[in-house]
Amino acid sequence: MRCHNTKPRTSVQPAIWLLSLFFLLLSCATWSPRSSATGFAASWPYKADVIHSQQMVVVEAKSIHSQTGQLSLYQKAGGQWQSVLSGIPVTLGSKGIGKTKEGDGRTPSGIYRLGSGFGSAMNPGGLRIFYTRTSNQDYWVDDPLSSQYNQWVNYAGNPDQRWRSYERLQQPLYKYAIILKYNDDPVVSGKGSAIFLHIWRAAGKPTAGCIAMSESNLLQLMRLLDPELSPAIAIGISG
Repeated sequence: MRCHNTKPRTSVQPAIWLLSLFFLLLSCATWSPRSSATGFAASWPYKADVIHSQQMVVVEAKSIHSQTGQLSLYQKAGGQWQSVLSGIPVTLGSKGIGKTKEGDGRTPSGIYRLGSGFGSAMNPGGLRIFYTRTSNQDYWVDDPLSSQYNQWVNYAGNPDQRWRSYERLQQPLYKYAIILKYNDDPVVSGKGSAIFLHIWRAAGKPTAGCIAMSESNLLQLMRLLDPELSPAIAIGISG
């Protein structure tokens, strides 16, 4: 018996599916999830509004591996962000930015509120933020096994018998410093501790995870911070 239609049927569906897949792959190849300069520049003002901050320290690195960056200070007035300070060179963690755990050598990325100032020197004057002069009994605990992890503790005893790891707050790098409220609400053991803005060892020399700058620039920044404006810090990639 002979069929009336002996010519094989050609389906167009596989061709359409392959064409759709091609354009999907093409779009994936040209789109990058990393938002460069425009992404960070657009995101920090929005996040500042979410946390009701009207004064933002902005630290920009060129990549997640950068050991240096630039610091600026912005203040909101009349609904608009205005530059107050810019072009301040800073040093970052030896492994760049994007901290995930204790001792990884990275500076945290993201937005965090700024805490009080402290230092081994007397109050330099002209500050509106709260300032504490440290003593040789002041420590910041970075022992993840301690219940005092990521806390400032004043202790008169032998710190080596109490903690496996700690920072002495009376030291030259902390002659003047500002606390970053990183990993503090709630404190997560092992996520990272003792993150400050402080004086650098030298220009271009990285930190263990803090943000450092010259003494004169740090003092200038400290004198501009206003607690009534709920100052915070944004750390990200400039592109």
